[in-house]
Amino acid sequence: MSERSQRRGFAARPSNPDAWIKAADAPAARAADGEAFTARMTIDVTPDLRGRIKIAAFRRGVTVADMLRDLLAREFPPIEGDPS
Repeated sequence: MSERSQRRGFAARPSNPDAWIKAADAPAARAADGEAFTARMTIDVTPDLRGRIKIAAFRRGVTVADMLRDLLAREFPPIEGDPS
């Protein structure tokens, strides 16, 4: 029970600091729609709204992030003539 698992977890850091710094240069595995860059956005919501969002995503069988990205893409479609 005192031995640690050798399996790397979700947030495990590489043992080599240079590899850790250069890891950000690797393309994202979730760039299925061809976009290589994403930007993080933070918003404040009430705990009740957060719970409703998480339940809705669970019932739809998607992640909260994917569900909100789709919602934002529908609400804010690209405008013709604007550079992407």
